[in-house]
Amino acid sequence: MSTMELTSRITELEELEELMEELKAEIEGIKDELKRHMDSMGLEELAVGTHIIRYTSVLTPRFDTTAFKKALPQVYTAYIKQTQSKRFSISK
Repeated sequence: MSTMELTSRITELEELEELMEELKAEIEGIKDELKRHMDSMGLEELAVGTHIIRYTSVLTPRFDTTAFKKALPQVYTAYIKQTQSKRFSISK
């Protein structure tokens, strides 16, 4: 690709990412509005037409790596493994 083509694609990417962020914000706003409505009614489930909205509490067990590392640092270190990934970024 030429420099002009690359610049054009980067600009297009930036515009699409901005649009995506705006849409994400709008989606989250609608979700928050529905959650507030359900909270105000004291509901975890609500049937609306052909849809069912659920806003429920969920308990999930999580492994506390920070506490484990403090309590057994040698064991923690023995099970650490390095991973490799690639990071893509564009900056001005």
